Amino acid sequence: MKNLFKKIARSDTPILEITDTAKEKIQSVIEAEEVHVEGLRISIEGRSATAFQYSLGLATEPEPDDIVRETGSFKILIDAKSADDLKGAVIDYVEDLNSSGFKIDNPNTPTWDNPKAQKIQELIDQRINPAVAAHGGQIELLNVEDDAIYIHMGGGCQGCGMANATLKHGIEAMIQEEFPEIKQVIDTTDHASGTDPYYAPAGS
Repeated sequence: MKNLFKKIARSDTPILEITDTAKEKIQSVIEAEEVHVEGLRISIEGRSATAFQYSLGLATEPEPDDIVRETGSFKILIDAKSADDLKGAVIDYVEDLNSSGFKIDNPNTPTWDNPKAQKIQELIDQRINPAVAAHGGQIELLNVEDDAIYIHMGGGCQGCGMANATLKHGIEAMIQEEFPEIKQVIDTTDHASGTDPYYAPAGS
């Protein structure tokens, strides 16, 4: 299925809105599919200190906890865990000379419940990501547990032959400099699926 964006238990309470332009575009994509499409699934897949990262995609069936809304021509499937952070959001489709695609205007601001996680996120956004951006990379903070944090390495860092060195001598060192209580920075990335590594692994 095409990945456009990404889940809603049945509810009449408005969570998000979709403009007529976005509805028309989504409907045209659904009609082009050769299999049955239940609707458009929406979820929040990640965050930075200042913005959410969304996933939208066509779904053949809802997940058990999805909140389901009818739009008239198709269903919106909203991830139950993402619902609170999507309240009041508006999905639009924008097309101009420079670019085209779906746009989400969300009045909610991402925050970590854990104050330490929020501070680590700010360090990643302000120091670490600007450094790896030179290589087309991006680091996402996934979780903070006791003395360990979990990250995902994306872009040019995914599958890069120097990813482990970047992790140990760059990311981990910078985090432990500010947060000495953090003993482990755990990389959860599937590096084998990287499509555009900055340095290709040896033998590839």
